[in-house]
Amino acid sequence: MRRIVLGAMVLLVLGIDSGRAQGDDPVARGEYLFRAANCQSCHTDVKNKGELLAGGRALETPFGTFYGPNITPDEEHGIGAWSDDDFIAALRHGRAPDGSHYYPAFPYPAYTKMTDADMRALKAYIFTLPAVDQPNKLHDLDDPFSWRFLLPAWKWLAFEPGAFEPDPERPEDWNRGAYLVEALGHCAECHTPRTTIGALDRDMAFAGTTEGPDGEAVPNITPDRETGIGKWSDKDLLFMFRTSLLPDGDSVGSGMAEVVANSTKHLSEADLEAIVAYLRTLAPIHNQIGKPKTKSTGNAWD
Repeated sequence: MRRIVLGAMVLLVLGIDSGRAQGDDPVARGEYLFRAANCQSCHTDVKNKGELLAGGRALETPFGTFYGPNITPDEEHGIGAWSDDDFIAALRHGRAPDGSHYYPAFPYPAYTKMTDADMRALKAYIFTLPAVDQPNKLHDLDDPFSWRFLLPAWKWLAFEPGAFEPDPERPEDWNRGAYLVEALGHCAECHTPRTTIGALDRDMAFAGTTEGPDGEAVPNITPDRETGIGKWSDKDLLFMFRTSLLPDGDSVGSGMAEVVANSTKHLSEADLEAIVAYLRTLAPIHNQIGKPKTKSTGNAWD
């Protein structure tokens, strides 16, 4: 019984923490969640001066090129005709209103862990943004990855839907950090290598990959002292999340720079500290991504 009560209390915290500064306003809360989930980066074609969330952003992968869809409130080309249930089905189950299945380039394997309340708040905010009448681009995928009818089989093999379950034995900040990292921030989607079928290799969770989005290498963020962030101080991590600057004076790569600009720099200090607290407890994995730096500052990502 004690575990059930503690679990319920943590769920309550997860549901309200992102909206503390906004009170009970679901739109203001949704704006904060929009930042935490970094919806802007994948759904806005900044390179071609596209409008906010109007889609068209190219994402190159080993399976082909995906294009982020229009998620503005436009009823024809966006999600303006979607109900709350439609929105939740997309994030929780990777399923479109017409029953078709989304490719996991849309990180619903992470978003599935969001609470229903957070999903509704996120939708409430998106629906306050300008509708853009812009058709979606078709994905340019190689066979057999272009065969959408195979997606149910992929889901059966690699996808487990369901909201995040807090650990009542862990402190509040750890559970909040886990929710931000595993669900909203979907950090594993970029920082974990993938199997031959495109599923995350959980044995190498957060250990980095040489084949990240757009073919970029993505660093190891486990606490390994030689190849991860084990030498970083909490202050180093918090400073990077605010400024994009690394402890050795360098800056993060382009993908993470977008994350900082559109997401982490907007989060509360308490939430950033919770993220750090969670990252500290990941299993350290020795996995060198790229060449080691020839000179270490003692805190650098080397």
